[in-house]
Amino acid sequence: MNNLLMKINSSPFRNIYWFARALVNTDQYSAIGTSHEAKLLSAVQKVEIILASREMPANQKLLTAQNILADIITAMSKDGSKRRRQHLKFLEFINDGIKSLDDMIIFCLTVKYIVVPINTALKIIPSSDKDFCVETAKIILDTYGESAVGTVISVWDELGVRGCLEAERAAVIEGFANLTDNLTRLEIKHDKLDDNIIMTAFIQEFERRLGQKRKARGGASLESVTSFLFNYYNFSQVESPEHFDQNIEVDKWFKCADGWIIGISCKRTLRERWKQLSGAKSVDLSHYKIKEIWHIITYDKDLSDDKIVNLGKERQIFYLNDKSDVYLRAANHAGMKDYVRPLSRIISDIRAKII
Repeated sequence: MNNLLMKINSSPFRNIYWFARALVNTDQYSAIGTSHEAKLLSAVQKVEIILASREMPANQKLLTAQNILADIITAMSKDGSKRRRQHLKFLEFINDGIKSLDDMIIFCLTVKYIVVPINTALKIIPSSDKDFCVETAKIILDTYGESAVGTVISVWDELGVRGCLEAERAAVIEGFANLTDNLTRLEIKHDKLDDNIIMTAFIQEFERRLGQKRKARGGASLESVTSFLFNYYNFSQVESPEHFDQNIEVDKWFKCADGWIIGISCKRTLRERWKQLSGAKSVDLSHYKIKEIWHIITYDKDLSDDKIVNLGKERQIFYLNDKSDVYLRAANHAGMKDYVRPLSRIISDIRAKII
């Protein structure tokens, strides 16, 4: 392992992964690789013209190329602004890694062959899994009716995940194929280890950014299926109560026949939101004429008996998969049965409240 690390650190391509990370780093460097992609590509094109010149000595080429990058990058922000400070910090970072013409060439390759292709691929990968799910969900409900609502919610999640992952897979394969083609045309000297450094940098950074998109997409999945169900059954939703400032993410609200309202929260799991929800007390809900908060949960392994009871006492109800072990246990327990309901009942329960 130590021998391999020594070889990697001695490769002129050693910084390609770190250049790629810096170019999309929002917190430290304002992510100029995504926010100013066109200007960055323009800078790279100008640098490549300088690097190809036969009239300038190597040291002059390097300094000129560095100045081109500095001028274009600093022009991306206003003097004295936070973004300008981030851009200057970015210039310090890349200048530390660019000590030779080879380093400058590799920075340009990072922009052209890693950052920009990943940016392009991410734009066509779905941000929502809705496109993969609507038609199938409609067929299931048309065929089996309201009793299949729980199935629709589960299938929606599976279809969305599979469909989006297949789109990701196709984008990764295409991007990798293009990269390998580009490597065969590199004029800078490179060996098999160098190629491996480049290709793994591409895959590692692509997968990291795909993971970010996957996480955001997963959070929106249940909200999408709930919107679909409201539209399918022609349920009207209402705005959240005015000045309701409890730290609860409620995705849908509907008004009951008695004038009170119910909120529906759509999350795969309760794990990250337990502390927030535990602060919403029944008396606070009453103040805003909120009858109950319903939680649609599809991954309930972390939903302990204590959580069900403590939140249930505060008028928070859990809709769980009809066949899940957690639901079956709670539904047959005297202390929890009033706080859990099967997903297959959610439509009929809404209809019963609004009529």
